[in-house]
Amino acid sequence: MTEKTKVLLIDDHPLMRRGIKQLIELDEIFEVIGDAGNGNDGISLALQLDPDLIVLDLNMKGLSGLDTLKALRNEGVDARIVILTVSDAKNDIFALVDAGADGYLLKDTEPDVLLAQLKRIAGGEVVLSDSIKDLLLERHSSKDPIYSLTDREMDVLQQIATGLSNKQIAGKLFISEETVKVHIRNLLRKLNVHSRVAATVLYLEHKGN
Repeated sequence: MTEKTKVLLIDDHPLMRRGIKQLIELDEIFEVIGDAGNGNDGISLALQLDPDLIVLDLNMKGLSGLDTLKALRNEGVDARIVILTVSDAKNDIFALVDAGADGYLLKDTEPDVLLAQLKRIAGGEVVLSDSIKDLLLERHSSKDPIYSLTDREMDVLQQIATGLSNKQIAGKLFISEETVKVHIRNLLRKLNVHSRVAATVLYLEHKGN
């Protein structure tokens, strides 16, 4: 039997949490292991339950979705984190992707499409709508910065793009986790991005050209 993907929901609307829970559990690969009505409770539950996937609302009372995301990453939570929101404002998108979101989905998405996107994110893919990808690519000059990476940095970037964690990349490339972190720091600087997701978008665009 395949192990289920453990999901944590963080949203301040009880009705929305219930609806998302019902939608997610339509697919047998998912199991909702907890839900929280605010960011602080969500962070506590994430540390306690160790979910594989966190579905996080952006506009919450109290601790915002962005601050919750930053706190989760600062606490070392390495779950896939997807932002589910009504906002497609450019500044929100940039801030959340830079803070380490693995996906950015809109609440008005058709339920079956949303479920398919969540499955892809849980499987290691970065899922952003086309308009959001275009905005991220707009931030970078037409000269492809990927050519400035060393072979080893490129190896690491390829593994990041498949959704592997630092530990998994270290094992695959036979280097230490600390060395992986150094390579990631360097390649993010060279690509002029602040997150693995933004680097993945550039890499996939580079591959597609």
